[in-house]
Amino acid sequence: MKLRILNNTLRLRLDRHEVDQLGAGTGLMAETRFPGGEVFCYRIEAAGAELTATKDRDGIRLCLPEQQLASWAADETQVGIYASLPLTEGCLALTIEKDFECLDPREGENQSNRFSNPKAAD
Repeated sequence: MKLRILNNTLRLRLDRHEVDQLGAGTGLMAETRFPGGEVFCYRIEAAGAELTATKDRDGIRLCLPEQQLASWAADETQVGIYASLPLTEGCLALTIEKDFECLDPREGENQSNRFSNPKAAD
């Protein structure tokens, strides 16, 4: 699971195995460790009736309805789930997408568990 943050935008990209896990109702967690023992976690899980995003002292937690995740995971043509949550000023944009194979592969990077890129030439 990859996390990209830019201002009030969070984007998660998931490989096939991770999408399958979410579709089956199993949550995902990833973490980044820092010198001194601090850990930043980001999680996504099936919980609740609507999409929510929270931040606690350990990191970020996204919760999505189980049916929404299961439907997205089962549909090969549905690339992502997109949402916007209101803030006091502006909004928090959330993107959860299937991770595609790179059109220009990078040396040493394993892409075997990614989704086929729809822009790839056959």
